[in-house]
Amino acid sequence: MDANRGIDRLRRGVCVGLATLWLGACVAERATTAVAPAAVRVPAEAPRTTGRERAADADHLKLVSSFGGEAKAPAVTRLLTEITDRLVQASDRPDQAYAVTLLDSPVINAFALPTGRLYVTRGLVALANDSSEVAAVLAHEIAHVTLNHATARSELELRSALVSKVVADVLNDPDTGAQLKNQSRFALARFSREQELEADAAGVKTLAAAGYDPFAASRFLTALNRTIQLKQGGGSRGEPDMLASHPGTTERVAAAIRAARKIGAPGLGTDDRSRFLAAIDGLAYGDSPRDGVVRAGRFIHPSLGIAFAVPEGFSLENTRSAVLGTTADGNRRLLFDQIEAKEGQALDAILKATWNDSLDPAGSSLGEVNGHPAAFALSRGKDWTFRLAAIRIGDATYRMIMAAKGSADPNAAFQSWTASLGEITPEVSASLRPTHLQIVPAPGPNPDDLARRMVVADRPMDRFLVLNGLERGAQLTPARSYKIVTE
Repeated sequence: MDANRGIDRLRRGVCVGLATLWLGACVAERATTAVAPAAVRVPAEAPRTTGRERAADADHLKLVSSFGGEAKAPAVTRLLTEITDRLVQASDRPDQAYAVTLLDSPVINAFALPTGRLYVTRGLVALANDSSEVAAVLAHEIAHVTLNHATARSELELRSALVSKVVADVLNDPDTGAQLKNQSRFALARFSREQELEADAAGVKTLAAAGYDPFAASRFLTALNRTIQLKQGGGSRGEPDMLASHPGTTERVAAAIRAARKIGAPGLGTDDRSRFLAAIDGLAYGDSPRDGVVRAGRFIHPSLGIAFAVPEGFSLENTRSAVLGTTADGNRRLLFDQIEAKEGQALDAILKATWNDSLDPAGSSLGEVNGHPAAFALSRGKDWTFRLAAIRIGDATYRMIMAAKGSADPNAAFQSWTASLGEITPEVSASLRPTHLQIVPAPGPNPDDLARRMVVADRPMDRFLVLNGLERGAQLTPARSYKIVTE
């Protein structure tokens, strides 16, 4: 990766896993847990999909595996099934068969297959505050199925690809073929955005018809938007580019509110908050310790047997392929990952092989980090300055990159960060406990009382407010139940 592409990855990385929030499938490699999906009850005479069961089952298994397997939360799965059943009966296709699967992933996501399989992550369920908000998500995904969006998009993709190929190959006009292909990308992007807004509108109608609060869709989208901003350190996501396949969250919130107002004023329908909170009490929250977690200012990865200190001012995001971090102002970024190395390959050669931009000889050196061999390098891009290290611990080679915007050199913070990398003992690994949601009554109106009990990496007050759909400055209702994160 060159310098600009490298910092793009660092910049985008802090919202990996959120980039497709409630938008589509963002796949991650994790192990499968064999738990049967909950099937919605349908009449025996309802039509069934035939001829594609084997392929559909294969798709299902791949998706489940890539999202960490199925979550073991029977109460949540039962509730999702009942909500889906209620929505189906109120939809335009009450005869459609559905099966809903709760995925064991902290990513906030939901999606549907044309076969009627619905998927919701535990991260999404944790963000919701009542049954109507989860119902809003499921109604949106059901709308994608009933409106045949996947089939329509596939047909447009095939048609666009065929036209550009014919022009390029048959008519021997590759330039025009390339131009048509590029134009088709814009058409597909617009098509996807229109599909999302159409599904939002249809979902709100189904939500209200099923007796749920139609304003729940806008509430959940607002929580989603706040989560994105929190993940980015308080910065704004900004407007989507022309090829974004989904409309901006702010646009979707406004459209969802308009759709709900056409049905009636706020206060319609039920939210079923108490039952929802009872069902999610104890639900796993955040990353599994086996995949690496932040505890007491350190990132600890039991499977790899390593840990490092979180640099001051950084918030970390643990993704499938790397740990990425950013400061609140966005002026500093970091990346930590494990890289493949050829047998006998020198560490300085590894840095050169994995960084396509030029390295400044003045910043290159060999040394040790806590007794482990290491190589260090410096790279200056147009807009960013990078410090890099490759460190070998046992048979594994780890890469650490810190970037600072402009000509500022992050070397002091970088040296402190790399010096903190080391092996952990089995006792440290065994001491890690997964975090989960706990539903507790507010002891008083001050949110500090509950926020200080949050077991999170940083910004406990902000995370408590977002998790509970509260604005800064809000007062709690004494004895009312709220979500906190505990071990």
